[in-house]
Amino acid sequence: MGTYIILSRVSPEAFRSSKDLKEAAAMVLSKLKSECPGVIWKDSYATMGRFDFVDTVVSDDPKKVEKAAMIIRAYGHSTTETLLATPWKEFIASL
Repeated sequence: MGTYIILSRVSPEAFRSSKDLKEAAAMVLSKLKSECPGVIWKDSYATMGRFDFVDTVVSDDPKKVEKAAMIIRAYGHSTTETLLATPWKEFIASL
């Protein structure tokens, strides 16, 4: 299984209230559960800085992760950047 980091930035025009953001987050979660069963969410964080949210997921298929990122973009009114992540111990062992 590969580990992926999905970095998301929400459009400033997308939401007028925290209620709107909560509703969009619920819609994204529902779509991800129904359309991306092969993507397992490990962690999600709200962050301060260039990205609003950071999600860590695992999947055996990068195409499933791509689909998940597209759902986040469409229903979360976000731009995303997805990174393949190698655990440090595995990376060092491969050198």
